[in-house]
Amino acid sequence: MAKEDTKKRKEKILRDIKRAGSSEYETSWDEGGIILKQKKKVNVGRGRKAKAAGARFELKVRKDLEEKGRVVDKWSNNVDLEYASSASTPTNADAPSEDLKSGRIVPAKRKFNFFSKVMTLGTGFPDFISIQRIRDGTYSVVGVEVKMNGTLSKIEKEKCAFYLKEKTFSEILIARMEKNGRKIVVKYDNFRERYPKFLE
Repeated sequence: MAKEDTKKRKEKILRDIKRAGSSEYETSWDEGGIILKQKKKVNVGRGRKAKAAGARFELKVRKDLEEKGRVVDKWSNNVDLEYASSASTPTNADAPSEDLKSGRIVPAKRKFNFFSKVMTLGTGFPDFISIQRIRDGTYSVVGVEVKMNGTLSKIEKEKCAFYLKEKTFSEILIARMEKNGRKIVVKYDNFRERYPKFLE
């Protein structure tokens, strides 16, 4: 058993070394320089393009909200969800987890780029906090998550439900992209209306 594990480990190391010398793969390490990460350069290029497109759309959403008279800022917090058991959650993305115990709002984790030696702000969830004065002393405080395809993961749905149950936000909007010919239009889905099961 131990010999098989050693053999597999050696094969993996040799494969990683071969890939590191290949022009087909991009090799990097985690922030501690411990874990080796290898990705196909073709996929890295696609990922960079998708990330850039997402960032451009995020700016478009921000501008759209500001044009609607809302004050917008990046949300730098996240939700740390706690589960009552270590059992895996159901695979149905439209059903809330039965074993969800509680959660709490925490600062988003900062990310360290090992190569540029720069610490960047963590990505909060949702992406934006959007505020609009309704009348004296009354404000609309809305969370906005930007998803080009408009689809939230199961964990993201549970985080949205937590924010709404805790009354952190009065509403959570999911900003998605819709094409009108060659023009890109921002559309908003209200979380309460789209995923009512998560608020039961």
